Amino acid sequence: MRAAPIPTTSKGNEAKGKYLLTNAAASGRLLLLVPTTSYRIGDFLKAAERLNVEVAVGSDQPGVLEQFSRGRTVTVDFKSLDRGVAQITSYNGRYPLAAIIGVDQETTLLAAEASAALGLRHNAPVAVEAAGNKHRFRLRMANSGLPAPWFTLLSLADDPTAHAGVMTYPVVMKPLALSASRGVIRADDPAQFAAAVTRIRAILAQTDSQGDAASHILVEDYIPGREVALEGLLNDGQLRVLALFDKPDPLEGPYFEESIYVTPSRLAPPLQAKIATTVSQAVATLGLLEGPIHAELRINDDGVWLIEVAARSIGGLCSRALEFSAGGRLEDLIIRHALGLPPGTDSTGQAASGVMMIPIPAAGVLRLINGLDAARAVPGIKDVTISIPLGDVLVPVPEGNRYLGFIFAGGATPKMVEAALRTAHGKLEFQIDAD
Repeated sequence: MRAAPIPTTSKGNEAKGKYLLTNAAASGRLLLLVPTTSYRIGDFLKAAERLNVEVAVGSDQPGVLEQFSRGRTVTVDFKSLDRGVAQITSYNGRYPLAAIIGVDQETTLLAAEASAALGLRHNAPVAVEAAGNKHRFRLRMANSGLPAPWFTLLSLADDPTAHAGVMTYPVVMKPLALSASRGVIRADDPAQFAAAVTRIRAILAQTDSQGDAASHILVEDYIPGREVALEGLLNDGQLRVLALFDKPDPLEGPYFEESIYVTPSRLAPPLQAKIATTVSQAVATLGLLEGPIHAELRINDDGVWLIEVAARSIGGLCSRALEFSAGGRLEDLIIRHALGLPPGTDSTGQAASGVMMIPIPAAGVLRLINGLDAARAVPGIKDVTISIPLGDVLVPVPEGNRYLGFIFAGGATPKMVEAALRTAHGKLEFQIDAD
């Protein structure tokens, strides 16, 4: 899982502005911006402890902060950028900050804006905003020279039947700012198109989406092919590839619930290099320069196609599938970069690893899970974590945005890891009562 940094186009980055570290890491603490729904806070806090880094947590709900000591928490408005930046600036006046990390998609733009206000290492907010909005991302990629699908922006105020008859099917319809495949639907004909618009409109009505993200959806050509995910770290515009994950299960729709990620990739080395070069060119086009990125791509006979590039690390608990020997875990690398600390090594301690996001098999109330001990006993399995408590309501995609849990495996080869994940999942039985 070793990869040399791949240079991006320096002139393009200079035109967009370079944002470098201006405050020494030793002069303040690290602020983690964490939504209350995030899976990630525990892993980041453990990484900060391993690195002996002074850390504070910023969240949008005071209730989740009560376990922390005074000065180690700050309540931040994630819905209003101006108010959120003002709250972080006020906190910085009392407890100087050395870096700010937006742990999840919801907080990446606020982290960039607040870092800019305080003169800390950051991405340009306009670049983070473009990466986080699916339509703006497509607009940027359309002029990048990279393969890109046909796309259009559809207003939810329009009658969907007026557009359904003029589409060239299949198409994929996406909310502009939601993550975890929420609201992403494939349509193969006009009837499915109209039904998908109605369904996405109802999903958006239950979210905090604002502006275009609340009133429009992206419609684009369906891109066939096998899908991969690239995890990387940017340093002054140069991409350090940390992992390339294969997704062995086909993601063909009508919904796109993800399941298995396995690394290292089994793709041919020249194709892996092409994927890395494509991502490097994409981040340069967006103007991203610093910190973690997570890219989703599809590969077919026509080339390497970008699905999205996010200015954050991989979601859920999936980062636990990665270990970097002396470099620690993914969160260690991200914190080291944010604070300007030595990066450490990116060599891994095992030949292959993977994670399975346990799909939600049906809607209803989760009553019982059988087979956990048997699943954990499968050779190669490192852990099985259930992330939804018994008694909670399960909501499958496209309405849902949570996974039932995560299965982690390691082994000598990617094939062995994939087999272990599938075997362990087959041991699990879920009792779900209709809601």
